[in-house]
Amino acid sequence: MNEQSKVTALNADSEPVAFNAALAEPTNVLIVGVGGQGVIMVSKVLASLAQAHGFEVKQSEVHGMAKRGGAVFSHVRFGQRVWSPTIAKGEADVLIALEWAEGLRWLPHLKRDTGVFICDTKRIVPPFACLNRRLGAPLRYSTETAEQVSAYVSEAYAIDATRMAEDLGNERAANVVLLGALSTVLEFSLPEWEKTVTSFVPKKTIAVNTAAFELGRNWISEAKSPPPAADEAARPASTHAHYSARLEITDAWCKSCEICVKLCPERCLTLNAERIVEMTAPEKCTGCRLCEWLCPDFAIRVHLDAEQPAMEAVR
Repeated sequence: MNEQSKVTALNADSEPVAFNAALAEPTNVLIVGVGGQGVIMVSKVLASLAQAHGFEVKQSEVHGMAKRGGAVFSHVRFGQRVWSPTIAKGEADVLIALEWAEGLRWLPHLKRDTGVFICDTKRIVPPFACLNRRLGAPLRYSTETAEQVSAYVSEAYAIDATRMAEDLGNERAANVVLLGALSTVLEFSLPEWEKTVTSFVPKKTIAVNTAAFELGRNWISEAKSPPPAADEAARPASTHAHYSARLEITDAWCKSCEICVKLCPERCLTLNAERIVEMTAPEKCTGCRLCEWLCPDFAIRVHLDAEQPAMEAVR
């Protein structure tokens, strides 16, 4: 998705998704994304909320991806009686995706006629998708637009949750923005949602996460009445678009581990006299984000700006 866009809503119904025949059949929610995005936290909030209502809950997850960028998913099933912890293909009532390509990869698990798709438009392009590392070269990343995806699902929402969380001052609250969106399509009460969400976030972040939850919830409400006209800016950015990379370094967080320096494919980085990472060859940087993903202290962020001058390091 275009990084400047906020949201796209497609095939939005006016009413929330009711539980399956008073939960005679389990309700199936699939949460997917990549390591470090908070997929497991989303699933635990939902599982806790369902348990508080006395429902039987089964949860199955893959969460061993210590290196950020690895695929992570969690199945949550709740109802009067739940036998299997995993959701069969084509049986998910709701698919929550914290990354665009992961959302598309799991679409076959969503119910074709009644399923709800809620997806962050954040694109995390893995290094192997940058085989041609020339600046501005096309990436081997999904090119499907939100409009194309809508043809395969009953109800779909493409939300720039990461950008919305950044605007609140905490990018890591993007998963809570999606929880706010989810709260509008499952029939748990708002106070129950708010109480459960705040119990799972650090106390010092309750204010920003509460704001993120309300932002996601309000966005869905606005998107349902009436849907805005299609906007070119709300579509995923073309993989053929030219861009420049801009490196943001937080000096205080850099621990001089040199992981980014040693693993940069283009050898663009070095440690300066103060043992802080800095850019030495900005013209070589391709914006692959490998340094950002591998930094254990979150000291590096790579920004891709469309049609901007050559890269510069900023602090």
